Amino acid sequence: MPEIDDIRAVAPALEKYRQGILLGDLWRRPGLSPRDRSLVTLAALIARNQTVELASYLNRALDNDVTPAEISEIIIHLAFYTGWANAMSAVAITRDVFATRGIGADQIPAASGPQLALDEAAEAQRATRVAEQSGNVAPGLVQYTADVLFRDLWLRPGLTPRDRSLVTVSALVATGQVAQITYHLNRAMDNGLTKAEAGEMITQLAFYAGWPNAFSALPVVKDVVEKRPR
Repeated sequence: MPEIDDIRAVAPALEKYRQGILLGDLWRRPGLSPRDRSLVTLAALIARNQTVELASYLNRALDNDVTPAEISEIIIHLAFYTGWANAMSAVAITRDVFATRGIGADQIPAASGPQLALDEAAEAQRATRVAEQSGNVAPGLVQYTADVLFRDLWLRPGLTPRDRSLVTVSALVATGQVAQITYHLNRAMDNGLTKAEAGEMITQLAFYAGWPNAFSALPVVKDVVEKRPR
């Protein structure tokens, strides 16, 4: 991450906005906890493969009570939702942060183990919808979506379903994947994300993924929120 003097040497107004707005205001807004803001921000940085500031925000996340196990699970999760190479880039930086802070293998989740319970009815509905959308075009994709994503990855206990959903929606917004937001935001809210938190997630992402991505997602988020029960 560039030092303050480096930023000032190139763009002093950028440092002013960083200190006054980004760190001085955005991160202190009450609608989303500092821990959740860290989850959203890490998801955006990893999804966009923006590694320059990743070490700094990994340290901030740890200071904000995101556990090493949860960071590990975020990287695993985003390998599927933003691509393997992005996850590998994040692994290299995270390894150094963990080493510096004395975080060892005992704090990292195992490759496999007991899983969360599967909601069979919800999974059956999801699987039916995916099958109808894909037809016979990509049967392998349909199979991996069911067997690997929703019957394995989403059932890993290292992240709560609510936090896993928050990371997923944040990554979708950050990468402009608007078509996927409706399903996953509804899932996030089923998993406990509130309407106010959804709004603050978009606000946080405007700074870390850019205003165009935030405003492209906003109508979809608005539609989901307005259709949800009060």
